Amino acid sequence: MRAVMVMYDSLRLDMLPSYGGKEVELPNFRRLAERTVQFDNSYVCSLPCMPARRELHTGRPNFLHRSWGPLEPFDDSMPEILKNHGIYTRLVTDHNHYVEDGGGTYHPRYSTWECNRGQEGDPWAGSAAPSEGYNPHVVGEPGRIARIQKTPLGRLYNQDMVNRERQTRTEDYPQAQTFAQGLDFIRNNCSYDNWFLQIETFDPHEPFNAPGEYLAKLFDPDSVSELDWPPYAPVNEPPEVVAEVRKRYLALLSFCDDSLGKVLDEFDAHDMWKDTMLIVNTDHGYLLGEHDWWAKSMMPDYQEVAHTPLFIWDPRLQIAGEHRKSLVQTIDLAPTLLEFFGVEIPKDMLGKSLRGVIKTDSPVREYGIFGSHSGVLSVTDGKYVLMTAPKDREGGLYNYTLMTTHMRSRMSVEELKQASLAGPFSFTKGCKVLKIPAICKKMSADLPVGKELLFDVEEDPRQEHPLENSDAAARLKAALVRILEENDAPAELYSYYGLK
Repeated sequence: MRAVMVMYDSLRLDMLPSYGGKEVELPNFRRLAERTVQFDNSYVCSLPCMPARRELHTGRPNFLHRSWGPLEPFDDSMPEILKNHGIYTRLVTDHNHYVEDGGGTYHPRYSTWECNRGQEGDPWAGSAAPSEGYNPHVVGEPGRIARIQKTPLGRLYNQDMVNRERQTRTEDYPQAQTFAQGLDFIRNNCSYDNWFLQIETFDPHEPFNAPGEYLAKLFDPDSVSELDWPPYAPVNEPPEVVAEVRKRYLALLSFCDDSLGKVLDEFDAHDMWKDTMLIVNTDHGYLLGEHDWWAKSMMPDYQEVAHTPLFIWDPRLQIAGEHRKSLVQTIDLAPTLLEFFGVEIPKDMLGKSLRGVIKTDSPVREYGIFGSHSGVLSVTDGKYVLMTAPKDREGGLYNYTLMTTHMRSRMSVEELKQASLAGPFSFTKGCKVLKIPAICKKMSADLPVGKELLFDVEEDPRQEHPLENSDAAARLKAALVRILEENDAPAELYSYYGLK
């Protein structure tokens, strides 16, 4: 048996044609839906990028115990488990977070890996030339951007400008290189058995830097917008700017669609549908002005972020063109792949294999939680979503870890001076861990400290009308507490969110 995963970053469910999207033609995503089972109730769990990938490996929520970080020494890693059972695993990606301090333990878990550089502000292309102090692609006032050029964020913008100088042709773009390498692996290995290939692109994550041929589909040749990099902030721009940035995202999405089509072509050309699993997924979505926000992480995880597209073809079942309503999450993908290859699922993986869902829509859970460390904590049953903001922020939260890094840096000496030992937790294999005070997120005005929001996302998918349904809220809150207990959540988490 063989398996291919095509993973995108920040892929919006409601933009895809089989989920009702009509803003841009995406023939290959439409074709994908015809060849796979489509999940209509797929949700994130841990947010954002690397926390989502940690649960892709470990099959369990991880945002309750630490923020962005590497795989821990005690973590079960699905690709490594496959590798240790004789299944060749390969990662081809352009996701630059894999080669930063906070992601450096993920890619070595595969048999082999390749990382294409140049996405976002990846410190890749070298240039000592003085910067102009302003990135024209960033949404916002030029003065605001110019004033932050000496900050890490400013250096990210400057580096991105240097990287773009090397991306003059479509084939120069990291996404194009990543899919080319993935297709090359498929062609060279389609006659062999027992391998798993993960083709993972950072697109359509911001900045929405699409090749010109895709911009030409949506913009007048004489008025192509340069604005393609929204801030993680409230929308302060006029509607015409929001519309231009949205078109940039759609152009990049069209690029993603063409890349997907090349994978489907290889499945057709080599008759891989008879023996090769195909999973197409994402880590989370993205806000493009909805709820008056850009991006993610700074606000409650609205449906545009939390409700994700997921497609799976299981060659053993040969079911295509059908929808599934059962509630599934990212934590289910690791058990699904292990079960497919006949490998035992570790007891610490709380996700479930989706074989039964694919076959008969048999549920694997009644409730699921999602969120980011110290941010809004949400629980859903697929119909209702209850969002809970922190209540007691004085006590704070901690990072429980043996890997003392943040996204792009090591934890500081001052942070580590405050560390103590804690645990072990149920999933740390008997290891005690460092307990380090965490920097907690600021709450947005959408959900002030101590407040809750309840939505019926079946009737109100855009979450415009909060409900006053005490019965549904109480039921979801009770389920949330049970899930926290199942995950051996830290004791202070309950008081932090006002839970009993």
